[in-house]
Amino acid sequence: MIQPINHDQAFLSRPAKPATPKDAAVIRDLQDTLRAHQDHCIGMAANMIGSNRRIIIAQLGPFAVPLVNPTIVAKSGPYTTTEGCLSLAGQRQTQRYQEITVHYLDAQFHPQKQTFNDYFAQILQHEIDHCNGILI
Repeated sequence: MIQPINHDQAFLSRPAKPATPKDAAVIRDLQDTLRAHQDHCIGMAANMIGSNRRIIIAQLGPFAVPLVNPTIVAKSGPYTTTEGCLSLAGQRQTQRYQEITVHYLDAQFHPQKQTFNDYFAQILQHEIDHCNGILI
C-alpha cells in the first residue's frame, strides 16, 4: 500500500528498531511507495513512511532491492557530495564512501553480505543513515 511520506524530523532522527518477519508488510509498503515516487526518488527507509524499523529499499536499474537490518561493515574511498531527500526540503552536503560492504537480510529474511560501489553505494548509505537516525 502506498504510504504518505513522513516529514517529522524528530521521528526521522530516532534510530530504527530491528525488523522481524512480522514486519514483512513494511517491505511491500516501501515497494509500493517507492514505485509511486519513482520519477523523483531512488531509495527509501521505513521511517520515511512512518515505520520505525531497519528496512530500506533502493532502485538498482529496473529492480527495487529491499535490505532488512542493513549494517555497513566496511567502507573505503571517502568523498563529499550533495544529496536531497524526499523527507527534507533542499540539498545538503554529506560525506559518502565509494565502496561499502553491507550485512543485511533479504526480503525472505535470509542473511546476505555484499559489496556495493559508486552510486548504488551512495544510495544505500543515505538510507542506512535514515535507519540510524542520521539526516543529511
